[in-house]
Amino acid sequence: MISTNVELADVLKNIAMNYKTLYVMGCFGAPMNAANKQRYCNNHSYNRRTDRTAMIRAASGDTFGFDCVCLIKGVLWGWRGDTGQNYGGAKYASNGVPDINADTMIKKCRDVSTDFCRLEVGEAVWLPGHIGVYIGDGLAVECTPSFRNCVQITSVQNMGQVSGYNSRRWQKHGKLPYISYAQGAGGVAGPGAGAAQNKPEGAGPSQAEGVPVSHVVKKGDTLYAIAKKYGTTVDKIVAGNRGKYPRITPGHIVVGWKLEISK
Repeated sequence: MISTNVELADVLKNIAMNYKTLYVMGCFGAPMNAANKQRYCNNHSYNRRTDRTAMIRAASGDTFGFDCVCLIKGVLWGWRGDTGQNYGGAKYASNGVPDINADTMIKKCRDVSTDFCRLEVGEAVWLPGHIGVYIGDGLAVECTPSFRNCVQITSVQNMGQVSGYNSRRWQKHGKLPYISYAQGAGGVAGPGAGAAQNKPEGAGPSQAEGVPVSHVVKKGDTLYAIAKKYGTTVDKIVAGNRGKYPRITPGHIVVGWKLEISK
């Protein structure tokens, strides 16, 4: 059972990166076997559209169906990627998580805000009729028919564009009431930002673990490039410098700022 924000972000990132998925309205992780294809081709007017029915019927048996809010519910209901289980291992409306839609879920969140400077890992990100989860480093996981028609990692445009990802501007964010949020929890890097976890050979000055170094922001710098240079993450840089520079976000730094960088 998922109990923390970091666990939720890790599981969602893993689904986006390592599982075959398809956007299927009303589906919370069912594998696309013959019986489930028949069911989901007929359960909703959206799925009954000719193009959507064709996609569902063409999916392999190891493909899992989700929609945006059912991705979050399915994972919190215990989904574990089991093709032998009708819902991939999820148990409907379990673990204290009700069957609600995206617009109701954001209303149940705590600390709902339109200020994305304070967005934390594992928070829901929302716009009318659609919801995702922030996983750190300016990235979210969402299930959408847009872009790639599946569970995918996208850039949170409110925080600046992360290169290599499709981008979405959300309207609100908030803490889901079903999990705990650890103080100072680190960000979870997406695949494009994963290189920031390990310093490339010759990419920057030597830095002992826990010993900060200073970096003066130059024209053309981005937090992703700075994080990559020093072998850290964007979220760690933002968290470590927010007291000194309250306007810092993953997509906003200013030439001349002296950033303190810690691994």
